[in-house]
Amino acid sequence: MTDATPPVDAPPPTNGSDHTPLSNGTNGHSSALHSSKSNWDGKLRVAKTATLANPQALTDPDYSDDSDAPPPDQIAADEDLLENEDPETEEIDAQHSRITSIPALKLERFGKLRRLCLRQNEVQRIELPESLAGTLEELEVYDNLIKRIEGLDSFTQLKTLDLSYNKLKHIKNVSNLTKLTHIYFVQNRISTIENLSTLTNLTYLELGANKISKIEGLETLVNLQSLWLGQNRIAKLEGLDTLTNLRSLSIQANRLTSLEGLENLPQLTELYVSDNKITSLAPLASNPHLQILDFQTNPISSLAGLEGLSELENLWASNCEVESFAEIERALKDKAKLEEVYFEGCPVQKMGPVMYRNKVRLALPQVKKIDACEYPCLMSIIGNG
Repeated sequence: MTDATPPVDAPPPTNGSDHTPLSNGTNGHSSALHSSKSNWDGKLRVAKTATLANPQALTDPDYSDDSDAPPPDQIAADEDLLENEDPETEEIDAQHSRITSIPALKLERFGKLRRLCLRQNEVQRIELPESLAGTLEELEVYDNLIKRIEGLDSFTQLKTLDLSYNKLKHIKNVSNLTKLTHIYFVQNRISTIENLSTLTNLTYLELGANKISKIEGLETLVNLQSLWLGQNRIAKLEGLDTLTNLRSLSIQANRLTSLEGLENLPQLTELYVSDNKITSLAPLASNPHLQILDFQTNPISSLAGLEGLSELENLWASNCEVESFAEIERALKDKAKLEEVYFEGCPVQKMGPVMYRNKVRLALPQVKKIDACEYPCLMSIIGNG
């Protein structure tokens, strides 16, 4: 998050400038850390070592009230933090600098600015000089105090917009930004996916850790490749049928009970649905190109539905209800590309923890890693057994 946490997620991401897919910085549902091909662990896009300048945003439901803004007398007047920057620079990174006002940065002097990063500050409003509208392509105002998207109408060259960890309740005023390819709105208070229909160049959308209850408003985003919706309130997989180029989907830590609704996603290669109430994998028979599948912490006992997934490389099934080695062998033995499996916390592991990895190794000789134990370790276990 993808999305990647739950990405929150989430989610992600190696796309964009220096975005780093974050591990679950907010809820830690999974017992083991796993990495996708993009080096994303299927959780949130915030490194575990990251610190929030405004940590109360994670727990206080009323944090978006005006009264939560730091009193002016507690914030030192902004200095000219950029006085030593080269006027010809194309990138400014002013993280964790207690910036309260964008105009105070006098950005108009940087006529070639392409990327502006103001992460972990105390900015309440997006106020950019119009002179940057023709050059600015990446804007990161992650972990600030922003309550609404505004002031960006003329910034039509933007390709990446990161407003994660703010106080947004709505997605508004982005319709003009048709060159956007990456949007990150993680950990806000957004309840509806809206006003994105004109952003047909979007390839990456991360909305993990919000209050979204329905997947909607994505019909025109036919170029979308990655969608991260971990840690929301979604109960049904819907509104995805037109996303035929989607490759990565994260809906971890939601309220799903079924995987019905993925049948029209022919390019799907990564699916993260851990921490839900899903009982069956049968619908995945229509997604034969899946390479990474994470369904940890769901009441799933049968692996039926995986038979046709010949491209499968990573399977994360920790803390499910799988109790039979025969079931594991039946569903997975013929998967020649399978390299990594996780069944820790399942009955099949709890019933015989000492010999568990040995038995999985014998059932799946092609696998190189079992519950984070790699091949040399496995050989040692087998030899000692």
